Amino acid sequence: MSESPALSKCRNAIGRVWQAIPLISVQRPRIRISFDIDDTLACQLDHSAVEHSRLPACIHRWLGEPLRMGTRSLTRELRRQGCSIWVYTSSGRTPSYIQRWLMLYGIRVDGVVNSVLHNRALTAHGLTNTPSKYPPAFDIDLHVDDSEGVRIEGHDHGFRVVVVDPQDENWAQKVLDAVAHVQAQLAWQQPQRYKQPARSEAFSS
Repeated sequence: MSESPALSKCRNAIGRVWQAIPLISVQRPRIRISFDIDDTLACQLDHSAVEHSRLPACIHRWLGEPLRMGTRSLTRELRRQGCSIWVYTSSGRTPSYIQRWLMLYGIRVDGVVNSVLHNRALTAHGLTNTPSKYPPAFDIDLHVDDSEGVRIEGHDHGFRVVVVDPQDENWAQKVLDAVAHVQAQLAWQQPQRYKQPARSEAFSS
């Protein structure tokens, strides 16, 4: 049985309407995530397996520290999601040392905050009850740390922290889950902020 001219005309009209509707792509917000070093990225050998390096051990000990297993695959996934990756340490390690150390494993970071830059930021913000880390001063949306104390500081000073235990083999998934939560939260709270990609920076002391 042939289709009536009226029904055929209606189908064609609906098809044209669907073709005219632009496809809506749902993009994850680009977030800035920072990592602590001691007992977070650089763990004791008895706490965590470490990433393999192509360099001889004697050279590696001179150039850097053991890197926690799973860091490379985690940073690759975060890059795939469009995240900006930073290091935030309370130590006096220089940004150049940290960048060189991570480059030994093929990891590039967009910014480094050490104790010198941290103290400058606290002074600039006039903070008297000084937290050990203050990610908002560097537009960091999520900080990864092993310290429960930093999580409490985050609660007190209004910044997000995900705590990962040095011996937790599923730490990378915990970070990814926290990133997904922050992405959803920020997409709801601050949609205008994520229309354009955030610029990358690298601080040096």
